Amino acid sequence: MDSQLRDQIPTFEKSSAVDSSVELTNLSALTSALGGIRTWAEIGAIILFAVFVVGGTELLLRVFEVPQYIMPPPSMIIAALISDFPLLAPHIGVTLTELVVGFAIGASIGFILAAVITQFPFVEKIVAPYILMLVTTPMLALVPLLILRFGFGLEPRIIAVALASGPMVMINSATGFRRVDLAKIALARSFGASTLQIFLKIRIPMAMPMVIVGLMIGSIFGLLTAVGAEMVGGSSGLGNRLAYYSSLIQMPQFFACILVLATIGISIYVLFFLIGKKWASWET
Repeated sequence: MDSQLRDQIPTFEKSSAVDSSVELTNLSALTSALGGIRTWAEIGAIILFAVFVVGGTELLLRVFEVPQYIMPPPSMIIAALISDFPLLAPHIGVTLTELVVGFAIGASIGFILAAVITQFPFVEKIVAPYILMLVTTPMLALVPLLILRFGFGLEPRIIAVALASGPMVMINSATGFRRVDLAKIALARSFGASTLQIFLKIRIPMAMPMVIVGLMIGSIFGLLTAVGAEMVGGSSGLGNRLAYYSSLIQMPQFFACILVLATIGISIYVLFFLIGKKWASWET
C-alpha cells in the first residue's frame, strides 16, 4: 500500500530545480563568489588586483594633489587606522554589541513568526500589515522616538536593529518553508508523521538556504541601522565616530571608520557563506 502511494504521489524535483535556478535569493547567489575561488592563482590574481586598485588610487591622488579633506590617500587611511585603533576599539565593541544583541532578538522573533504563519495562515492576515509597515518604514525614523522613551543608552539602538533585521528573517524564512516539495510532506503524512515532525524534519532542512539568506540580509540591515542610529543619537559607536570625524574634517580617521565597517560587513558575508556551505551545500 505504501509503495503504491509513493508511486502515485507526483514529484516536483524538476520544477524545484527550475525555481531555484531563477530565484534571486537562493544560496547560489550567496556562495558563488567565494565558492568559485579554488586555486592559489585565483587568490593571487585577487590580491594583485587589490594592490593595483589601492596603489593606483594612491598614485592618482598624489599626482593630482587632491586635498586630504576631500579624499585622503589609502596610506593615510591605513596610518590613521593603526594609530587611532586603540581609540576606535571601544566604539567597535559598542557597535558589535548592538548588532549581535539586536540581531539575535529580531532574528529569533522573525523565525518564530515565519513558522507560525506557515502553520496557521490566518495569523499571516493579522500580522502581514504590520510586517509590511516595518519593512517599508526606515527604522532610523523611529530612533528619536525610541531615544525619547528609552534614553541615550544602547536600548533604543538595539530595538532599532531588532526591528530592522526581524522582518527580513521572517519573510525569507516563510518563503523557504512554503517552497518545500509537497510530495515529501504527503509521503511523511502517509507514514504517520505529525505536523511538528514534518516541520522539524522536512520544512526546516529544506528551507535552510532561504533561512540563511534571510539571516545574512537581516544582519546587514541591522548593521546599517546600528550605524545610522549611532549617528542620529548616540554618544558611542562607529556611527558616532563618523559624525564626529566628519564635523572636524578629519577625513583619514573618517575613512578608517568606513574601512572597519566594510570589514565587519565582509565578515558577516563570509560567516554566512561558511554556514551555508556547512548546512545548505546541497542547494548549490
